[in-house]
Amino acid sequence: MAKLIAVYKTPKNVEAFNAYYFAKHAPLAKTVPGLRSYQVSDGAVGLPVKPGGVHLVAILEFDSVEAIRQALGTPQGQATAANLGNFADGGVDLMVFDTKTV
Repeated sequence: MAKLIAVYKTPKNVEAFNAYYFAKHAPLAKTVPGLRSYQVSDGAVGLPVKPGGVHLVAILEFDSVEAIRQALGTPQGQATAANLGNFADGGVDLMVFDTKTV
């Protein structure tokens, strides 16, 4: 399996971020072809002993990194990526990688 991780930094307005993310962005992201699962952090995100400046982490699972690349090239993937500018004013880091069980 492969993951696309979106690490959203603390936005200027947390309530506005949450309202937009859950009403508009997440439903849009769920339309991306090949998406196997979609999870988000629940509650505070930070280091084990203090807050870390991160508001939300989204974990999207696909069959492979190639499947993620293909998905992002679709109209749904491009719309989802373009939508980030509408609400992620604190910044977002995207990471893509394959996983293995150890």
